[in-house]
Amino acid sequence: MKILIAGLGSIGQRHARNLRLLCGRDLELITYRTRGLPQVITPDLKIKTDASIESEYGFRSYASLEEALAQRPDAVFICNPNSMHLPLALTAARAGCHLFIEKPLSHNLEGVAELIDLIEEKGLVCLVGYQLRFHPGLKIVKSLLASGVIGHLISVRMAFGEYIPHWHKYEDYRQYHAARQDQGGGVILSQIHDLDFIYALFGLPRRVFALGGKLSSLEVDVEDTASILMDYQIAGRPVPIHVSQDYVQRPPVRRCDIVGDSGAITWDYYNLLVQVERPEEGVSETHRFDRFDRNQLFLDELTHFLNCLQGLETPVVNIHDGANSLKMALAAKESLATGQIVALA
Repeated sequence: MKILIAGLGSIGQRHARNLRLLCGRDLELITYRTRGLPQVITPDLKIKTDASIESEYGFRSYASLEEALAQRPDAVFICNPNSMHLPLALTAARAGCHLFIEKPLSHNLEGVAELIDLIEEKGLVCLVGYQLRFHPGLKIVKSLLASGVIGHLISVRMAFGEYIPHWHKYEDYRQYHAARQDQGGGVILSQIHDLDFIYALFGLPRRVFALGGKLSSLEVDVEDTASILMDYQIAGRPVPIHVSQDYVQRPPVRRCDIVGDSGAITWDYYNLLVQVERPEEGVSETHRFDRFDRNQLFLDELTHFLNCLQGLETPVVNIHDGANSLKMALAAKESLATGQIVALA
């Protein structure tokens, strides 16, 4: 198998390491690189100074996308900044390549319908890279909701916060794509994981309203704070869902609280647990993930993608899912910019 990785920042190099781990040296890896930075980024997000990217991962590198695609890769991993995803995905799809597209699918909807048509017309595999879909906590939460243990849903609160200068300490956060409008940054798109988490559980909302913007002293030209309220209809009942996101919290937080009329479920990413409370029955259950290794999410994601390429599985986040979570994020950004409620359904 031959795989082309486009973009060799931290996530592109993580995928390269994990593909080598899963497939060994039989896998042929090639890269498309525009900046050509030589730095090898370690799993703990430090720079390895005594190695080159080509020698570290066994790559052949190309500065031209056309030349890279002329090597006829089976699949292309799109790991460059958000604003560059769709042009590259469209070119790769026209060449008949299967696609792994890092989240978000894009920074706007331009070209999304065309990409969907190409993927369906050519019968291509496309997986959008939401590694939280493979988190054991999400799987437990979905199972608990399906069993109805907390009764009718009343409300959901999702919270994310993390100080962006600490994300990649090897680089100036002001140059990171998440901090730059011209590269499709901003907390809503960069942390679209939270919206996809809600989408995975409850689907698309009917309406979206958002407040926030660039509220901190961070040197960014994008929104660093967002408070998103979404109107859902679940099992014939209205359910408000709130997502808060920011670039400033220390220590970081990622947590979801789901309230029902018979109990509550809490998923806490950093405290490695899912908590279930059913007070009327005197039940308090804790599911812990003390041995959780974050990289396992990415390994499971890649194993799933490789199985999809072999026809053994179907993408858990397909192109339509990626488009829907993107619509949620863009609705929030539109509402934040206009002060208006944005209808989705």
